[in-house]
Amino acid sequence: MKIGYARTSTVDQQAGLDAQLSELKRLGCDKVFSEQVSSVAHRDQLEAALDYLRDGDTLVVTKLDRLARSVPDLLTIIEQVRGKDATVEIGNLSRLDDTATGKLMITMLGAIAAFEREMMLERQREGIAAAKAEGKYKGRAPTARRQAAEVQRLVGIGVSKSEIARRLGIHRASVHRILAGT
Repeated sequence: MKIGYARTSTVDQQAGLDAQLSELKRLGCDKVFSEQVSSVAHRDQLEAALDYLRDGDTLVVTKLDRLARSVPDLLTIIEQVRGKDATVEIGNLSRLDDTATGKLMITMLGAIAAFEREMMLERQREGIAAAKAEGKYKGRAPTARRQAAEVQRLVGIGVSKSEIARRLGIHRASVHRILAGT
């Protein structure tokens, strides 16, 4: 049986998830697990997919970076799959068997994927630093601070801090920080 696993890092990446699901269907997956969560977060659906695997099954992902966050993580997942007498298939790379060549390929592909990710993060950090230097990057505005005037108004009419937090959808500690001016 082919068990598919699809993942995007955020819920904003619906098109990417849909593309993976279509590809997994095209690759003949009988059951698919999917989630929209960062690779560094706990991945419940990956755990469920690994738990679902049985002897002779194949875990299928469209791309290597959808499965693991690093080479050690990838190797751990591969060992879990192999421990269930199952195999891994990555998109158009087909099955990665338990031979020396298969192990070499999975390690090299994992290293290349990790390298690509590090290069992307490095370029992102450089871009942010350049934008900050030019005064174009301010970062995300604090959500609660934008509501400081409303917090002050509600305090002025006698609304409790807990009620202000509930009404504005902010944490009570944020109300305290706004009132303290920090």
